[in-house]
Formats: sequence, structure tokens, C-alpha cells
Amino acid sequence: MVAPDARGALRHEALALMTRLAQARPYAVHMPMVAAAALPASAQGRIDAHMGTVLGSVRQLIRRYVAWLDGPEGAAASPASAYRRLTLLRLRFQGALTQFDLFSDVLTQRSEHTFGVWLAGLDTLAEDALHLEGRFYKAPPAVTYLDRGIGAAIRRARTRLPGGRSNPVAIIRVPRERMVGAGIASSLVHEVGHQGAALLGLVDSLRPALRALQAKAGPERPAWLLWERWISEIVADFWSVGQIGVGSTYGLLSVVSLPRFFVFRLGTDDPHPAPWIRVILSAAIGNALYPDPQWARLQRLWQTFYPPANLDPGRARTFQLLLGTMPALVGLLVDHRPARLRGVSLREAFPVDQRQPTRLRALYARSAGSFDRLSTMHPSLAFAVLGQARADGRLRPDAEALLIDRLLTLWATRRAHQSTGCACDACTAAQALAV
Repeated sequence: MVAPDARGALRHEALALMTRLAQARPYAVHMPMVAAAALPASAQGRIDAHMGTVLGSVRQLIRRYVAWLDGPEGAAASPASAYRRLTLLRLRFQGALTQFDLFSDVLTQRSEHTFGVWLAGLDTLAEDALHLEGRFYKAPPAVTYLDRGIGAAIRRARTRLPGGRSNPVAIIRVPRERMVGAGIASSLVHEVGHQGAALLGLVDSLRPALRALQAKAGPERPAWLLWERWISEIVADFWSVGQIGVGSTYGLLSVVSLPRFFVFRLGTDDPHPAPWIRVILSAAIGNALYPDPQWARLQRLWQTFYPPANLDPGRARTFQLLLGTMPALVGLLVDHRPARLRGVSLREAFPVDQRQPTRLRALYARSAGSFDRLSTMHPSLAFAVLGQARADGRLRPDAEALLIDRLLTLWATRRAHQSTGCACDACTAAQALAV
């Protein structure tokens, strides 16, 4: 039986949890930010609705616990049993607050000067890069935030959050050190690729094909085992190259330029391909989609930075097997036709014609690198044009950073005005003034 003093202590703790939950107010009423930095209405609405449901369910559990504690069953229960129930309730409470803090991290940065608006612009880029013309799926909203480190990451929409509920939006972590300049689109669109691959079921549809190749591979089987282990990251790299062209590979090169030990590391616990082979594979995918001498030059450049010399025999043999099987892997990728693409191949699903190097060069030449022409393009195409100009040595880092700053600001401002439903001359003028 729970003694009155024990019941009072348990009741007090349960009601204290309720009081703390009351402090988790809707984000819309306590997140200061300029309008251009705000989340898209669809994402804000989903997040607030999601957290309202999560916090409401925990409040209901607390009320039920207090009612149970005050009732005959609680009075008859042992103190240990009553406390065990409270412990489980506290875990649900902690899970709810973990989710609240996760979305809070995304939103609080929107109040940072300049960075908040840039993040809103990156939201627009992410949603554009997730779009495929064939309407093969309904894309979820995508939101971005900054964090330390050199790598980006994604918490995909429709995956489980702490506490078990499904994530209502795609949350993409962007490395602060890559803001704003070369490589930001590469990292962002790679993470978008993880979301797109999940929506198309790419990993699940490619694995059987990879295992079939393993079964008949003979001496090349170790390479196919590695390709299968790495396939989730490979399809995300494919998505990035498919949307922004050579800018993706150059961005990847800067991310994985690490001490030599890590570049040639073949770990069994890492879903990413070894950096040395990953850059070469990205270039091979690019050459399959957009044939051009630049891809061979890029591979040679990478190998001058990291010559594959003085490797132990086992590692050297593995890299040779990977290089030998790479053409077959790339062929499998570009011609793959998952069920959700309804007979369309991956090559056909992406805007390959629009991303051909000759076209990107012509677009840059026609615009003379001006902001006005770039601002009329879809965000992923604009970044593809800038990435190609950078690869061709026609765009200085300072000019690139300035253009990206202005584009992100424009996209954020344009979206803020679109969310109000206003397309008047004054709003158009305000967009021009913002950049």
C-alpha cells in the first residue's frame, strides 16, 4: 500500500511534470525572427500540430497517473510499483521534451542576423532539389539549421522521433563552416538525396540487384559486398550530382579532404564509401550523366592529392577491385528502374538535359555571372550553373559568396511574400530591395 506521504511525493512530482510541460508553448508565439527567415507555413503548421499532439498525449498520461494514484488501485499498490509507473511516465516526458528541443534548435537560429535568412533560402533550395518532374511522390517540407563539424546530416521525414512518433518534416543539419560558399549545395543536396531515396525506395530496390551481382562475381565479390554496404550514401551522392552537376563533386572533394589515413580507410562500421573511392565514383556518375573531359581531369586532380601508393597489399587489392567494378555499378545506377518511378530510369528522372556542362556554361556566359539572370532560375539550377563556373575557373570565391548570399536572401524574401499571398508591385519592389 502507498503510504500518504509517499503518495503525496509521487503526486507532487507528476504535477511538476505537468507544470514543466506548460512551459513548452507553441513555437509560433515565442520564436523571434524576421519574416524572411520564417519556416514555410506548411512546415510550421506540421511542427506545431505534431508537438501539440505529443505534449497533449503526455499531459493525458500524467492526468491518468494522478487519477490512478488517488484511486483505489493506486492506494493498494506498493510504493515501488507506483514509483515504477512514474519512472516510465518520466521517460515519455523526456522524449516529448527531446522532440521539442529538436525543433527548437531549427527555429531559434532563424533569429540570428543574416544566418536566419540564409537558412530560409536553403529551405527553398532543399525543397527544389527534392522535386522531380514526374510527380512520383508527395515531398514533405524540408527545414535546415546550422551545427558545428564538417559534415551535413538529415533526420528524414516519416522516421521515428524520440518517443516513437513520426517526424513531420525533413530536418537537415548544415555545417556552419560551409556557410556561405563553395560546397554548401553539395552537402545540402546530398542530404536531400537521402530523403528522396527513401521516398522512391531506392536502397531497398537496389540491394537485390547488388546481391545478385555478388552471387556471380567470383573474385570481385569483396567489392560488391562493399558497394552494397555503402549503397545508401551512394544514392545520396547520385542525387546530388543529378541535381547540381560538377559542383556536387567539387563540394564533396573539399568535405573529404582529410589526413591520408582517413581518405584510404576501409572501415567496416561506416556506411560511407572510403573517401578516396567516393570522389572517383562521384566523378564516374557525373561522366555517365554528363559526358565531358572535366570528369577525367577532376579524377586526376584528386589522385595527385592522394596518390594510391604505399598501401598495404590487401587494401591496394580492394581498391583495384572497386575501380574494376565501378563501371558496372554506375551502369546499374543510371539504368535502375524502381517500381515507384513507374518504368522511368534514374537517368530519365533527373533533369539531365538541363544540367549538361555545355548548357550550364552557356547559361553562365549569357548571364555574364549576373545576379539578375541567376535569380530567375530554379534554385538547384542556379547552383549547378555556379558550380560549373567554379569548376571552369570562371568564378572567384568572393564573387561566388556574394552571389549565393544574394540568391539565398532573395529566395527567402520571395517565399515570405508568397506565404502572404501578395504579388503586388510593392512586394516585388521589397524583394528587389532585400538583395
